[in-house]
Amino acid sequence: MKVLAHLYGGLVVLFLLAPLLVLVPMSLGSADIAEFPPRSVSLAQYRKFFDSHLWLESVATSLRVACATSMVATMLGTMAAFGLVRGTFPGKAALSALLIAPRFVPVIITALAFYAFLAMLGLIGTEKGLILAHVILACPYVIIIVSATLRGVDRSLEQASRSLGANPLRTVLHITLPLIRPGLVSAALIAFVISFDEIVVAIFIAGTRTVTLPKRMWDSLVFEMEPTLPAISTLIVLATLLVCVAAGWTRRAAGRLRETSPRDEEP
Repeated sequence: MKVLAHLYGGLVVLFLLAPLLVLVPMSLGSADIAEFPPRSVSLAQYRKFFDSHLWLESVATSLRVACATSMVATMLGTMAAFGLVRGTFPGKAALSALLIAPRFVPVIITALAFYAFLAMLGLIGTEKGLILAHVILACPYVIIIVSATLRGVDRSLEQASRSLGANPLRTVLHITLPLIRPGLVSAALIAFVISFDEIVVAIFIAGTRTVTLPKRMWDSLVFEMEPTLPAISTLIVLATLLVCVAAGWTRRAAGRLRETSPRDEEP
């Protein structure tokens, strides 16, 4: 039975990695069309990507939008999480469901709604419009992550801070936020990845002036099928992997810090 379980797990992993096993070799080809397996191994497609002004401009746009989205979504989602976890008021359950609703609504419907709303505001084809849309998409994930982290905080530490004369703001800044820092970092990274990787909303509202990297990749796939696409996709996979590793490292470092922190000795 154990052998069958290992075999099944290996097959699942192989199935999930199969696209990468095709993508990475394709990115090392040097032909004018994407081919698998490549006839010769070269970094020509990577050089074409880094020499292309249009591709690099799209990367810069995606990074600006993703960074802004990460900061704004983390701030708003953290404040919402504090209200939902610590607050007691009528309709809290309904408000919680409303705030995380964008996670469950089909993205195509959300994109249509964003297009109609942002068109009225004159924000179609602008980075501000993309940031606004991405913040709404990323906030539910921030709320869920930060809420879960907040529920695990030892409230006695905050009470001790208040009993020693600290006001609520000082307690939050010096006690609560450091305790939930791993959750904040993870939420910020998740919001960044969601924004950087988003394509459906970008197709609707990016226009021709604000083209993100996923949007330009989509346009290239539909109209040209450039051979640099496998190389770009490989770089995105590597960047996403680095972000996930950074998030995991942050959580492990925070766990080790809590384990090694000095504890009050009993009298």
